[in-house]
Amino acid sequence: MDGIREELLAITHTADEYNKYLNAVVPPVFLNSLHLYDSFEEYLEAASDPCQEEKFVYGRDQNPTVHILERKIAELEHGAKAIVFASGMGAAAAAIMTTCNAGSHVVCMRDVYQPVKRFLDYFCVPKFGMTVTYVSGNDLDEIESAMKKPDTALMILESPATFVFRVVDLEAIAKLAHQYEVKTYIDNTCMTPLFQKPLDLGIDICMHTMSKYIGGHSDILGGVLVSKDKELMCEMIKTVREWYASVMGPMEAWLAIRGLRTLAVRVEEHQRVGMAVAGWLEKNEKVKKVYYTGLASHPQADLIRRQQKGHTSLMSIELDAAPEEAVKFINRLHLFGKGCSWGGFESLAIMPLYKAEQKELDFLQVNRGLIRLYCGLEGSENLIEDLERAFAGM
Repeated sequence: MDGIREELLAITHTADEYNKYLNAVVPPVFLNSLHLYDSFEEYLEAASDPCQEEKFVYGRDQNPTVHILERKIAELEHGAKAIVFASGMGAAAAAIMTTCNAGSHVVCMRDVYQPVKRFLDYFCVPKFGMTVTYVSGNDLDEIESAMKKPDTALMILESPATFVFRVVDLEAIAKLAHQYEVKTYIDNTCMTPLFQKPLDLGIDICMHTMSKYIGGHSDILGGVLVSKDKELMCEMIKTVREWYASVMGPMEAWLAIRGLRTLAVRVEEHQRVGMAVAGWLEKNEKVKKVYYTGLASHPQADLIRRQQKGHTSLMSIELDAAPEEAVKFINRLHLFGKGCSWGGFESLAIMPLYKAEQKELDFLQVNRGLIRLYCGLEGSENLIEDLERAFAGM
């Protein structure tokens, strides 16, 4: 059975055990906080096994609706186990706290999700004496030079990465990191489990912010970690989730399951719209640069063809104008709302670094006037018309 057919079955039918839920086609929302057993011995057995798949004890530890979602995502990412969290940052923080100790060294791509870097710089470094080396991610020699055996515990990746959608060679980086016994972690949110499979390329831990494409409707917060290492997930990451009380709520898990049902058709449409908009923008004389993985002009186009199975609808552009003019440009957009998230039905435009200090801009090697565009489901023709109207006012 080919990959696409397997993925569609995982989305639609994995863990949907109708006989358990009165033959309901949609699993119920388990809002209870605890589960009861006929004997104390049965309770002890359920409570003592961190990887127990079918028995539940307390809502802070696990929930049946949450468990169905975890089984679906693990299947999609070709992982042995998935653990979902109340937010993407909850998942990211758990991965760092699980793989690192006091004094550990972390190698991190410089343009990963900014709150992850702030968690490292303003919490892990001063509180736990950890150290961090930032790298571009595109130079294997630079990455190897940053490794500090035996102190380096984790390498943090994001591909395509925030801002300019940098793509890195995941398989080569995973092989290098494993030579130094370093765990690898990636934020795979942008590509979804359908368009990129980092675990199959050797990455140890894969994360998704489920508020984005997986949820798909801008109505939940959630995060997930997936790995082929079941012991890591059950004995460590699941335990950290319980200690930090960051399990996803059952209603949010049910909504995420609903989002998964339509993920394949949504990302295909997002890709179609994204390709059309990015291609149109690249031909516009008022646009200095378009950053989008689906364009042949992307500097890692060959790697993208090997590593990704598709593209979504997130991109960045630089205008041939001052940052102040870029602000006026996005304010003239009507269909693109001004908001920080993405992955839902609505299109968005934002300037994420407009108020950044010059030191940060130099570190990221990004222009203050960078505009991030997210193309929703309003249709490529309507979005292009909206962009054309905004350009006409420049």
